[in-house]
Amino acid sequence: MTQRIGVFPGSFDPVHNGHVDLIERARRLFDVLYIAVLYNEQKQALFSVEERIDLLRDLVGDSGECRVESFSGLLVDYARERNATAVVRGLRSGADFDYELPMTLMNRRLAPGIDTIFLLPAPEWIYLSSRLTKEVGSLDGNLSGVVPPVVLEALRRKLG
Repeated sequence: MTQRIGVFPGSFDPVHNGHVDLIERARRLFDVLYIAVLYNEQKQALFSVEERIDLLRDLVGDSGECRVESFSGLLVDYARERNATAVVRGLRSGADFDYELPMTLMNRRLAPGIDTIFLLPAPEWIYLSSRLTKEVGSLDGNLSGVVPPVVLEALRRKLG
């Protein structure tokens, strides 16, 4: 029997409860789910790639059915190297769909055997983004219940 392998890519800078919700739901769809942390040297990240991987591993583990790795370059190349049949993307709004659609169509052209699956976060997390989380945290806003406790501690250390 062929394993169902999926890839859930993102910057995860920082990981928040919306990400965790999507990861948990995506795990049920696949035998193996790769959580792929994007390394983009042109983007100024709060957390290093290694820190983001460590936080994700603390939250979801890193075992046979859920693996946390980094990648750079084309997502479909990474997915193909992992023998994935699907990429999982979260959608919060129509604006997210408008952003994701051209990339999905290009990915389909580059790798016809890799589908894109869109998941909506639970309603209580639909407003969350890493950008908003960093902004609120940098202004000493209360992020309890918005990010997992291990991420909250990491944000407090990082933002002082």
